[in-house]
Amino acid sequence: MPYYPDDIVEEVRSRNDIVDVISQYVRLQKKGSTYFGLCPFHNEKTGSFSVSPNKQMYYCFGCGAGGNVFTFLMEYENFTFGEAMEALADRAGIELPKQEYSAAQRKEADKRARLLEINKEAAKYFYMLLRNDRGKRALDYFKKRELSEETMQKFGLGYSDQYSDDLYRYLRGKGYEDEILKESGLVTIDERRGGYDKFWNRAMFPIMDVHNKVIGFGGRVMGEGEPKYLNSPETKIFDKSRNLYGLNLARSTKKPQLLLCEGYMDVIALHQAGFDNAVASLGTALTSGHANLLKRYTKEVYLTYDSDGAGVKAALRAIPILKEVGITTKVINMKPYKDPDEFIKALGAEAYQQRIDEAENSFLFEIRILQQQYNMSDPESKTAFYNEVAKKLCGFSEKLERDNYIEAVAQKYMLAVEDVRRLVNQYGAKIGVAGGVTGGSIGREPTKLKTGIHENKKKEDGMKQSQKLLLTWLIENAGLFQKIEKYITPEDFTEEIYRKVAEILFEQFKETGIVNPAQIVSMFQNEEEQREIAGLFNARIHQVETKEEWEKALKETIIRVKQNSMEYYAKTAAPNDMAVLQKMVTDKRALEELEKVHISVD
Repeated sequence: MPYYPDDIVEEVRSRNDIVDVISQYVRLQKKGSTYFGLCPFHNEKTGSFSVSPNKQMYYCFGCGAGGNVFTFLMEYENFTFGEAMEALADRAGIELPKQEYSAAQRKEADKRARLLEINKEAAKYFYMLLRNDRGKRALDYFKKRELSEETMQKFGLGYSDQYSDDLYRYLRGKGYEDEILKESGLVTIDERRGGYDKFWNRAMFPIMDVHNKVIGFGGRVMGEGEPKYLNSPETKIFDKSRNLYGLNLARSTKKPQLLLCEGYMDVIALHQAGFDNAVASLGTALTSGHANLLKRYTKEVYLTYDSDGAGVKAALRAIPILKEVGITTKVINMKPYKDPDEFIKALGAEAYQQRIDEAENSFLFEIRILQQQYNMSDPESKTAFYNEVAKKLCGFSEKLERDNYIEAVAQKYMLAVEDVRRLVNQYGAKIGVAGGVTGGSIGREPTKLKTGIHENKKKEDGMKQSQKLLLTWLIENAGLFQKIEKYITPEDFTEEIYRKVAEILFEQFKETGIVNPAQIVSMFQNEEEQREIAGLFNARIHQVETKEEWEKALKETIIRVKQNSMEYYAKTAAPNDMAVLQKMVTDKRALEELEKVHISVD
């Protein structure tokens, strides 16, 4: 990660109002002093995503995503910190100084930059080869697939020569050493054979990340040879499970959903036909990494996998992965054709759009495929099928959603709604679902652990919440610092990250008389720490409304934090540690005084 001086980071952050930036991605409505909208990081129907202009932070009370303007771009756009800095500096018209790196960071950044350079050089070389006599075979292949010159340019299609060391010799001529070429995944270095290419005699498909940087390649063999399709191995810049082919183009589509295909040619054919929302996984099954990446750009995914058995299995694997991250999924039926490329060649774009409009709900697709395993003319087999459907219906935890699917299944199989609901309730009772499935939620009763375990966990969570509340109140009312500094210090926050944050807050107030929570987020590099800090500054209790209730809650919270601190140091200190013993005496006096005083929130 590039290093920028703290004052530059803070200038870029402060010159980019978080409400203005996030409004470009999320529709926000003002409620009081805070803005709310639907969270872009998980699927929700009621807006729990908050953006505070005072704190210059965002926080989702549903999924816990939170941070400042940098972390928003890093999470939403999949930017590195350096890329977020550059984007926000450009937005604010700030010229960044030359990036400063530690020796290790510079070495790593240089390596990544050189790998990207090598891939770019290779892509240019493959592109050039396709358009001279040596690439005729691949060019004929692309033309046979009815790709226009414009489409071939758009996707940067190319050709790797039939000589197995052609690219190696070209890149060596550009000054790249064997060591870095080996790390690129484009070349294999063998003591006996020397350097030879990963790709040769193949039609080439450059793979780009969302920022249009070439990170890898796919290649289709020309003529006989195995494997038919070959992908770059994973490298420092290429992770198959976190990148999607075509997403660099599809991310800017105006269409409401993304089309998820199986192969390069399907994506290219769809884009050429006007469907600029098509993407594909890179020679691997869909992963949770892919699903989380998709979630950043859409709430709906339409699966347009091959219509054969393998494609159906791939769709059945993908559906729960997409559902897990909150993506609504539908399945496009391309029969009698095998894939989108064949379908469009045969029937055209308008017919394909009709199939999109008629796409099947993913749950109804699952049970339709499930039905194929049963003999519906045999009563016993038919009953077994309905029991399996009831089992799947129990998977919907929300009552309204479950009832909607019960009605849809009843209609599809011409059954009485009450009969289906009764079967679902019976199955729910059989597997031990708490309260059957007529209530608002489905789930087994939690297993009771040994006496005391739940109580201790609850107490621990309650203490963390008290420390969070106190930190939140301190940033929302900086005047509290002077009122509590006699009783509370950063050392009283016993969670390590809470203590670090408290130290910074107390120091900020001491030096300037104000606090800057958004700046603190940027002081931590770990993404999980940034989310946790955002949570520290957005703790809430809902039972207090009047000034008297706030003051009572504040005093009780301070006392709890102080008591917990005293217990913590008493347990962890060495018996002869005089400094801690002296602190205990001082803390006890402070606590006795605290219990007698009134703390105003004015």
